[in-house]
Amino acid sequence: MQTVWVLGAGQLGAMLKQAAYPLAINVEPVEPESEQLPNIFDGDTVTVEREQWPDTPVTRHMSQQRGFMNADIFGKIADRFHQKTMLDTLGINTAPWRSVEVNTKAESLHTELGPDVLLKRREGGYDGKGQYWLYEDQGDEVPTDWLGTGIAEKKIPFNEELSLVGARDKDGNKVFYPLTLNLHSNGILMASISPLSRVAHLQPMAESMLGKIMDSANYIGVMAMECFRVGEQLIVNELAPRVHNSGRWTQAGACVSQFEMHLRAVCDLPIKAPEVRGQSVMINIIGVEREIAWLKIPSTQCYWYGKDVRPGRKLGHININHPQKSAVQTALNELRKLLPENYQDVFNWVEKELKRI
Repeated sequence: MQTVWVLGAGQLGAMLKQAAYPLAINVEPVEPESEQLPNIFDGDTVTVEREQWPDTPVTRHMSQQRGFMNADIFGKIADRFHQKTMLDTLGINTAPWRSVEVNTKAESLHTELGPDVLLKRREGGYDGKGQYWLYEDQGDEVPTDWLGTGIAEKKIPFNEELSLVGARDKDGNKVFYPLTLNLHSNGILMASISPLSRVAHLQPMAESMLGKIMDSANYIGVMAMECFRVGEQLIVNELAPRVHNSGRWTQAGACVSQFEMHLRAVCDLPIKAPEVRGQSVMINIIGVEREIAWLKIPSTQCYWYGKDVRPGRKLGHININHPQKSAVQTALNELRKLLPENYQDVFNWVEKELKRI
């Protein structure tokens, strides 16, 4: 049996392990802070559930293995300076930006990037963390702790947030899932919808962009590209060289989930164009106690991560899938009753977008 080691033992690693069983692949997620080094053999594969990790004996051991996949890409993507530089070199649309140096002044950033400027840490930061807004009309200065540690981006007045998940094998063959529409709140993904016929005409553009990125890095596995839609153009916001939260709907909505597709690619098994099954919606469960009644709702799959409940923590997700949108709406109506008041805006957004599909 082939073994795949996963650097990281969170929910994405757990879902990779679940997806491995039908393929007779043994997946072993490893906590980076573990005191015991994994016993990795020649012929084993090492992949990741995150693009950044702490420097520990375990992470050094795993990243130095011969079977560590895509070793060269993580430094380019985990550091936003290098990620932006790579996108510019490839001629792929991204928000205008510049590096924040030790002597950078707010005035120069506003002159170059406009009145509203978003600072992002070069490394670290996710779910809206590691960001700081500079507003010219408030006379903001660049905070001292941001000097030499970040990049600055122009504010993009986007229409909506889309993402594309694709996969590439060692021979350069590529497959893609449909574009996904995403809703974020305070930087945290709350819901995803796919497919959407009204953005299908943007699919070739998105595939060309992500395919070019994967080819340039000789990447093997699943990669996600988060984009802003601005009119009829796509602007890359972030890249993720791994399975992605916005692709979790594929567990219910495609013949091969993103998790299985990633394993196929890194284990040199055939990848194939994923057939989409009806309409899918993913609802992220944030800071909410598990409710057994969720399991009674038709057309749903519930994933609970087994974490301690804390405000703002990702605790699970619910996939809704059915060939008929009316059945998806029925499931949403039932789920709405079982989630707290702060989820009502999420359901309102999903219902509005389903009517626009």
